[in-house]
Amino acid sequence: MTRITRAAALAAGALLGMAAGGAPGQAVAQTVAVITPYLAQPGTQFYVEAFEAEAAELGWRVNVIDTAGDVAAVISRIEDAVTRNVDAIVINVDPAQVGAGLHRAAEAGIPVVGMDAGNDPMVAANVTSNGYAMAAETAVYVANRIGGAGNVVMFTFDPFPPVQLRGVIADAVFANHPDITVLDRVTPDVSDGGIADSRARMEAILAAHPEPGSIAAVWAAWDQPALGALQAIEAAGREDEGIVITGIDANPQARDAIAAGGSFEASVAQDFAGIGRATAQTVARLLAGETLVSRVVYVPTVLITVQNAVD
Repeated sequence: MTRITRAAALAAGALLGMAAGGAPGQAVAQTVAVITPYLAQPGTQFYVEAFEAEAAELGWRVNVIDTAGDVAAVISRIEDAVTRNVDAIVINVDPAQVGAGLHRAAEAGIPVVGMDAGNDPMVAANVTSNGYAMAAETAVYVANRIGGAGNVVMFTFDPFPPVQLRGVIADAVFANHPDITVLDRVTPDVSDGGIADSRARMEAILAAHPEPGSIAAVWAAWDQPALGALQAIEAAGREDEGIVITGIDANPQARDAIAAGGSFEASVAQDFAGIGRATAQTVARLLAGETLVSRVVYVPTVLITVQNAVD
């Protein structure tokens, strides 16, 4: 991916400060609003923290706004940021669901950057992991591990574009194996992060399919449902059936579960800190007046299994 160096970003901040009326050599602090309904998610926490760290080096003032699962509230928070005349807005939400707020920002000439959000004409750039690749890698892992045959439970979340597309790719991979059946496609409640409801939903699925071997695998579009499914399988005493579980994110709890060598076998590590830093660097480029060649910035990922879970 294309990245601006920290030195160049600092220089851009200083020039912007002078242009805004500061004395030569004295940068006027830029103000950036970061708005998300998903701060309860560990991944979101990690890249927001990394964004704040990078922004501090750039001399910015950052206001992190968490709407606690309320997507609709993001619109009014964007409008508030526009009223406060911030220099840039970063969102972590489906742009299609907050169009009214994006219109207000566009009218005010305030650039909006997605931080693991989605693509939209009113979003200057989206910094994310390649969800197509991550979903394909874990879905293929599942298909290979179960020998291309068996019942698979999927945990997805279509309201959030980066996660929705993972489900689409996994669907395609499983559909390419005629002996794999998607037994259930679950959208868990994520208000508390997703583990508790995923466990409850998986418990119900296990109760409905009590025969050993009736469930071959659980494919989860992110780690929290995978962890909830793992808890349900262990609580039901079915951890010895060889049910294969995969997630995406490789958060610390998931890494621990994978390292333990149980049912949770694989996840994909997103570079959350890298996403946060790259988002700040992308904002700096826009504030410096640069025209971005690509509106999507991908940050590399890596498959995590028992072999590298503790690295």
